[in-house]
Amino acid sequence: MRWPAVFAVAGLVAVSSLSSVGVAGSASAVGACANPSGTYTGAVSWGQRLVDPPRLWPVTRGDGQVVAVIGTGIDAQNGQFAPGQVLTGPGTAPSDCDGRGTIAAGIVAAQPSGETTFVGVAPGAKLVPLQYVDGSSHEGGDPGALAGAMDTALDRGAGVLLIAVPAAFDSPALDAAVARAHSLGAVVVSAAAGTQQGAHTYPTASSGVLAVGSTNQAGAPVQTEAGDYLGVAAPGADLVSTSAGAGGAVAHRWPVTDPGLAAAYVAGVAALVRAAHPDFTGDQVVTRLTLTASRPPSGGHDPRRGWGVVDAYAAVSSTLPASVAGPGGSVAPVAMPAVAPAPAPRTSAVDVPAAAIALGGVAVAAAAGLAVATVRRGRRRSWRASRFGS
Repeated sequence: MRWPAVFAVAGLVAVSSLSSVGVAGSASAVGACANPSGTYTGAVSWGQRLVDPPRLWPVTRGDGQVVAVIGTGIDAQNGQFAPGQVLTGPGTAPSDCDGRGTIAAGIVAAQPSGETTFVGVAPGAKLVPLQYVDGSSHEGGDPGALAGAMDTALDRGAGVLLIAVPAAFDSPALDAAVARAHSLGAVVVSAAAGTQQGAHTYPTASSGVLAVGSTNQAGAPVQTEAGDYLGVAAPGADLVSTSAGAGGAVAHRWPVTDPGLAAAYVAGVAALVRAAHPDFTGDQVVTRLTLTASRPPSGGHDPRRGWGVVDAYAAVSSTLPASVAGPGGSVAPVAMPAVAPAPAPRTSAVDVPAAAIALGGVAVAAAAGLAVATVRRGRRRSWRASRFGS
C-alpha cells in the first residue's frame, strides 16, 4: 500500500493546539474553558480522508460497541453526538472544560451532519466519558486515578478503552487495570504523547496496550516518544473535530495538533473491527490492526510510527485468519474461526487497495513466521503520499 497523499485543509481560519503530555495550549490551563472555532464547513480534512470511514459503513458503523474516552471528559451537548450516545452514570463526566476529551470523542464517533464535512470513524458506537485529569496541568494526571477510570470503563462494558491523555508515570494500580482489561478481552489504545526526549507515557509503554504514534500530513512523526512498544500510527496534526462549549450546536475546533488524537482514530477503527468481527479477542483485534497497517520503507518496525499507519479498510475487510501471528512474531490466541465480511463497496474514490492484494500471501502461509514475512513483503512501500480522490 502506498503512503496516503498530503491534502490541504480548506477553511482553516482559527489556530488552536490542545495540550497532551508535554504539549502546551490547553484552554483550561489558562483559566478558561474551551470554546469552538466555529462550525467547520471546509474541505474534508486530510486525517478523515486517510481513514475514509464512509467507505466502511456499508459493512460496519461500530454498532454495539462501547468506547471509553479517558482523559478530560466529553461535552455531551455538542450537536454531533446523538441523544443517548454519550453514556452517563456513576463516575462518568459528560462535560469537558479542558476540551481534549470532546475532540477525541468526536474523532471516534461523531454523527454525520448536513452542517459540516466532519464525521467520526464509528458513529454507531456508544461513548463512556471519563475524567481523571482536569487540564490544570499540561501533563497527564495521577496514574492511580487513571487506573480507577479504566476500571469504571470496564464496569460500564467498554470493549475499547481510549487513553486520550496518558499519564507521565506508571504505577502498580495502572498495571493492574491494564491486566484486568486484557483478561476481559478489551482493547486498550493509548497515545504515545511524550514530547520530551526519552519520555515515556503510561499505559502507552505497558505490555498489553496498543501504543499509537502520530503523524502529520507528510507522514512525519508528531511526538518525540519512541520505543519498540509502538504498535501503529495515525493522523495527529492539523485535524478537525468536535468542540466542547458548543451549547447544543454542531461546533468544532480546528486545526488541532495533539498526539492523543491519533489514538482516537485508532480507537474508532478498533470499534469498527470489533463490530465486524464480534468473535475476535482483543489480542486478535490488535494483531489485525498492526498487520494491515501501511508499512514504513523498511517493511519493519519504526520506533515512532510502529508497524505503520492504520489502514481502516484493510483492517475491517481483510480475510486474515484469526490465529495469524502479529508482526512481532507472537500468535494471537485462537478463540473462533476467522470471520471475513464481504468487501465494502467503493463509496469514495480513495485509492486504497483491497485487502486481498494488501495481504495476499498471508492466508497461504501455515507457519506464523512465513505469514509475517509475506505481509511485510506485500506492504513494503514508501512513506510518501499516494493519490486519493476528492
